[in-house]
Amino acid sequence: MDNTLKKTPLYKILYVQVIFAILLGIALGHFYPDIGESLKPLGDAFIKIVKMIIAPVIFLTIVTGIAGMNDIKAVGNVVGKSMLYFLTFSTLALLIGLVVANIIRPGDGLNISPESLDSSKVIGYVEKAHESSIVGFLMNIIPDTVVSPLVNGNILQVLFISVIFGIALAATGKKGEPVLVFLQNLSEPLFKMVGILMKLAPIGAFGAMSFTIGKYGISSIGNLMMLVATFYITSLLFVLVVLGAVAKYNGFSIIQLIKYIKDELWLVLGTSSSEAALPGLMKKMENVGCEKSVVGLVIPTGYSFNLDGTNIYMTMAALFIAQATGIDLSITEQISLLLVAMISSKGAAGVTGAGFITLAATLSVVPSVPVAGMALILGIDRFMSECRALTNLVGNACASIVVARWENALDKEKMHRVLNGDMSSSIEETAKK
Repeated sequence: MDNTLKKTPLYKILYVQVIFAILLGIALGHFYPDIGESLKPLGDAFIKIVKMIIAPVIFLTIVTGIAGMNDIKAVGNVVGKSMLYFLTFSTLALLIGLVVANIIRPGDGLNISPESLDSSKVIGYVEKAHESSIVGFLMNIIPDTVVSPLVNGNILQVLFISVIFGIALAATGKKGEPVLVFLQNLSEPLFKMVGILMKLAPIGAFGAMSFTIGKYGISSIGNLMMLVATFYITSLLFVLVVLGAVAKYNGFSIIQLIKYIKDELWLVLGTSSSEAALPGLMKKMENVGCEKSVVGLVIPTGYSFNLDGTNIYMTMAALFIAQATGIDLSITEQISLLLVAMISSKGAAGVTGAGFITLAATLSVVPSVPVAGMALILGIDRFMSECRALTNLVGNACASIVVARWENALDKEKMHRVLNGDMSSSIEETAKK
């Protein structure tokens, strides 16, 4: 199998195709911006295709995983440990963003008057900010009907229904076995379908990148380059140092993990959407040695609660706006900002455009910083969304392995074999399916 892999032409490898599509999209968007901007439907169509299959993938993975568990109490253990992990590292990410923004101070020197800002551009985000409240969160997680989450694709609602149905199916006993077998068999063609649809990834990446560069232009980063650079460097250090230390403590290398999920990372970079990589990431975490039941609970939950990149962005952007508008926040006000961000980042789980919306929610509660200041970063938000999504993806992949290890649901020998480059075992297992 290894020899076959080595002989695979480069142009047939998905991540190579995506890299080429990204470069081509950047070139087209830069030299022919009107054409690039008109290609937005290609990127949108691919994201829509992926969202079409996310709900059934999550539902089948979680239900079959939970129903196949011998001990239902293990479900509570996995969820509890996952939430503890998510709360710890998402809070740490918020704190790191706060500290770095105070040290680098990317907004200093802009001297922008809050009265001169056009708040009309951010009104839509402020109006959605109420969804980031705890009440909004509770209303968001409870679906209208049992089947509606499979229709509207709300990840939190799919997760909610899947866990309940999985537990109910497990509690049914022998009478539920035919249903479990049916769902397990249904999973096989569904993941084949995922593989077929992922072949369209280069087209989606090309359209999305052409639009981004064509509409906003590389030059639009301009005088806000300090914020963009600071955010990218901070996120990179968070992944390599913080998550790197977590990975080392748990017996694996974060660099090897990044190499292993490179296909998904390139896909996220090209589309600016971490959702585009969700089905592939779940399958890869299973292939690396994590039990299906753990992957099914950790990855979808992490997509809503473990947003390390988004959290770094939130506190850093809030302080940037304060610095740019000449507002000097006291330590007490910064701690208040941190506490509000902790709550709003959890409340916005599952809300579309969560990064910018949670920022609006946070600033709405902390009156010291003008919400209208969000207009300063609206133009470059798209360039930072890729970094947020990449950091979130790596964080969730890392969390999946760590929680699986805590639950003794990790095949360590297989993990080391796969991460060290021996892909034959995981590919053969996938082929058998």
